[in-house]
Parts: sequence; structure tokens; C-alpha cells
Amino acid sequence: MQMIRSAKGKTMYVKMKMSICKYAVFAILVFASVSFADVDSDIRDLQLQKEALQSEIQKLNGQISATDSMIKADDKRFQTLQERFKADTERRKAEIDSLNEKIRNVAAQLQTERSKQVRAKNRSENVKAKRKALSAALATLCKRLESQIEQTLPWEKETRLDRAKALSRDLESGNASAEEGFSRIKALIAEEIKFGDEVAIIHSPLTRKNGELINAQILRIGNQWMVYGDDNGTVYGALVRKVQDGKISYEWNEDLNLQERSAIKFALDVKQAKKPPQMVTLPVSLSIVGRN
Repeated sequence: MQMIRSAKGKTMYVKMKMSICKYAVFAILVFASVSFADVDSDIRDLQLQKEALQSEIQKLNGQISATDSMIKADDKRFQTLQERFKADTERRKAEIDSLNEKIRNVAAQLQTERSKQVRAKNRSENVKAKRKALSAALATLCKRLESQIEQTLPWEKETRLDRAKALSRDLESGNASAEEGFSRIKALIAEEIKFGDEVAIIHSPLTRKNGELINAQILRIGNQWMVYGDDNGTVYGALVRKVQDGKISYEWNEDLNLQERSAIKFALDVKQAKKPPQMVTLPVSLSIVGRN
């Protein structure tokens, strides 16, 4: 009985043990199924995360690729810009060198032109100075001519003196150029030379030393003789130069002898064609300085 009981007990123990094992296996299976479910969920989550990460990686790869493309494009543009900058720099350098060369050429031309202008200005100033000096010399000569005319015979003296004074004023004021002054003073000197050489006669009223006014025939022979006779042939005179205190003056000498009066009458008749043309000899005493 004990053996039976023991067998039953063992059987029950085995059954219980088997039951426990079943429960354990079931529990394990349940736990395993739960665990497998969690693992699947985790796997799905991980797969989703993986897919998301892969998508992000693809996006990032796309962005990287786009960035690389942009970088390559930027590098290409930068290289192109560098090449253009280098070409522009070389071109501008060449242009600057060309402009500098042109500037140097223009500066040299300007310097040459300035030198020409300075030389021309100097020549012009020299010419002006020479003209001014010549005008001053001509004015001085004209003044001397004025003084000479003032001391010469009173024959159209005011007219001759006015021409000389007018030329002096024009030369001193600059209204007459050196060429004009030279031409005019040459003409004045020629007139004075002619005055000293010609023989002239005029019929003009004349005031005698005593204040009597007569109609006279005045004969001038150069600047050496100047005599007169009245229309009636009764009064004769000769011009005499006087020097007093360094000043020269002229007056008529009417205290003539018969020979001198006859010589004056003869000379007047020959000049007026009342007698044939011939040589006339006047006494030295009738000359301008004959009685000095």
C-alpha cells in the first residue's frame, strides 16, 4: 500500500511537477510572447528610426552634394573671377603704362612749349626793350632837333617847331612806334637839310625895328643869308644873329651901306626873274654872322 501510495505520490508529484512545468512553460511562452512583442515593437521602432535616419542621411547627402556642387561652382566662379581680375589687372597695368607714357610725352611737349613761350617772351621783351630804348633815343634826338630849330632862322619857325614837338610827344607817350618815329624824324631832318640848302623868297608884311609895318620881299639863302627890301626899293635890311647869356636871338640890321643895299636889290631882282639868271655874290657882311 505504501508502494502504491508511493507510486501515486510520485505520480501526483510527477503530475504536479508536470503541471508546474506546463505552467512554467506557459509562463515562459507568455513572457516570451510578451517579450517578443516588445522586441518587435522595438525593432519596428528602430526600423522606423533607421528609415528616418536614412532619410535624414539621404537629405544630408543631398544637401552635401548640393553644397559640394555649390562649392565647386563657387570655386569655378572664384577661379574665373581670379582669371578675370588677373587679366583686368594686366590690361589696366598696360593701360596705365601707356597713359604714363602719354603723360610723359605730353609733359615733355608742354615743357618744350613752355620753353618756346619763355624764349618767345624773352625775345618779345628784348624787342620791346630795344624799341623802347630806340624810342627814347629818337625822342632825345628830336629834343635836340627842337633846340636846333629854336636857334635857327625865324623862317616858318613855329610850323617847323610844332612838327618836332608833336613827334617828341608821340614818342614819349608811346603813340608813335619806333619805326614811325624814325621815319618822321628822318623826314624832319631832311626838311631841315633842305631848309639849309634852298633859296626862297616870299612877299610878306614885315615890322621894322622902329615899329613901322611895310610890305617886304624877304630872300633867304639857306641858313646863311636872310635879307629884305621893300616894294619901293628904299628900305633894305639883313638878319643878324645875336648871342647873349648863351641864348641866340635874331634882329634886322637896316644900317647898310650902298654896296650892301645894291647887292640885296640885285639878288632880289635875279630871284624874281627881273634880271637874267646868273651868279649873285653877296658881301660877307650881309651873312647871318657877318657882323659878329
